[in-house]
Amino acid sequence: MTTTTKKLGLFDSVLLVSGSMIGSGIFLVTGDMTRQLGNGPLVLFAWVLTGIITLMAALSFGELASMMPNAGGQYNFITRIYGKRMGFVYGWAVFSVIQTGVIAAVAMAFAKHLGIFVWGHDKVVLTLPILGKSLTLLSGQCMAIGSIVLLTWINSRGIQEGKWVQRIFTLAKLVALGALIVGGLYVLFGGSLNGANNYFWSNVSDGLKASKYVADTEGTSHSIEPVSGLWKSITGMTLLLAFASAMVGSLFSSDAWQGITFMSAEIDKPSKTIPKALLYGTFIVTIVYCLANVAYMTLLPLKGLNWADALSAVGPDGLVENFNLGIAHADQDRVGVAAASVLMGSTTDAYAGLLGLLFMAGLIVVSTFGCNNGLILAGSRLYKAMAEQGLFFKNAASVNKKNVPANALWMQAFWASILCLSGTYGDLLSYCTFASLLFYIITVAGVIILRNREPEAERPYKVWGYPYLPVIYLILAGFVAVGILVSQFSIAITGIGIVALGWPIYALFRAKNPV
Repeated sequence: MTTTTKKLGLFDSVLLVSGSMIGSGIFLVTGDMTRQLGNGPLVLFAWVLTGIITLMAALSFGELASMMPNAGGQYNFITRIYGKRMGFVYGWAVFSVIQTGVIAAVAMAFAKHLGIFVWGHDKVVLTLPILGKSLTLLSGQCMAIGSIVLLTWINSRGIQEGKWVQRIFTLAKLVALGALIVGGLYVLFGGSLNGANNYFWSNVSDGLKASKYVADTEGTSHSIEPVSGLWKSITGMTLLLAFASAMVGSLFSSDAWQGITFMSAEIDKPSKTIPKALLYGTFIVTIVYCLANVAYMTLLPLKGLNWADALSAVGPDGLVENFNLGIAHADQDRVGVAAASVLMGSTTDAYAGLLGLLFMAGLIVVSTFGCNNGLILAGSRLYKAMAEQGLFFKNAASVNKKNVPANALWMQAFWASILCLSGTYGDLLSYCTFASLLFYIITVAGVIILRNREPEAERPYKVWGYPYLPVIYLILAGFVAVGILVSQFSIAITGIGIVALGWPIYALFRAKNPV
């Protein structure tokens, strides 16, 4: 007797797309983007361009999802377009860094901000001597792994349990982000709120004159130690490369939307629902992200004071005030915290900054927990699809009483937890952002390939503006990829290397499961 499982409709599918996208990035990466560009309009344009690129990719994926409405999503698309080996290489990259690396990084962001309320995130829990070296287990790593295990257990109980977690946490973070946006827009259009100043027009008054912040001491300009430096003007090719490099942050913040394509078997009417969910979900997040950055530009000066200068402008409590640091030098890049503090009155009351910190820390805890729920829910379905074709560990193909690939879920949890312990999840995040972009490019190119190779294939949904929209996407995304390759060569080449490891590993799986 088989168990009938209720499937996800359009509403929950949209929440899965948007909830998987909104993690910690939107609250943090604008600081680094500002240090690379030093120009308000260019930073905003980078977010707008990221949104456009994401929407174009999502629309193109919608056509492929309508053609192949079966579990596995992008893995199936790439396999059909380029063959099983390339499909496996993609699946390998997803398991090794793209999905698990993001899960680990988001879990660590969750732990870092939860530590503000309980236990702290950097306390030593255990030290073990291994091979002549000390392995230190920190409280943040324990909390991160605990959140991964908890969400994996919840999702192993059935799709409905995962659905409710996604509903609650996605709606909560959209409401909280909405409050930040409304407050910023209120000040932008002349409102008076807790002494907040309107910096927007001065932040965008420099036209397209760009500059890069170069620290003249060791460390980074957003560390907790004082760092001084200079803003150096950049133009021409240097500016183009800086722009592409800055978009790594916004692209990471806008990633993970394709996860819903892994779950086609659990989506109601997938050939119709998935294209709509991709469009609506990515559109909602694009609008939210752009408006959030308008709020940042309104509430905070763009460059502010660097740490060395800000030390002479401490508040009455002896702490450096975040609003003095501005967007570029926000403490630990917590731009969202600085903006929330201003809305709560930190410009006139030093202790209001603490309320802003607690509010934003709570929002990031909610945001990252909900984000990881979507990532954990979706990723396991891809590994199940690979296992069914003999291209992953055999046990990953089995399902439990709730019709959930529990083994695949726990394999994913195990590897993501190892990445939390390794301390290299931050680097992996940079590598997988570039790797993800490459796979998006070849997948969107596949829309054009299949239109020519299989013109008679059934396509319940066709991408708008074909062939112009996919071609424009390939040009824009290709520019960003080349820019990252040139400006962050070591990161890009390492990402390519990790992906390339899938090539020989494919031969091992194929030897055990010959066709």
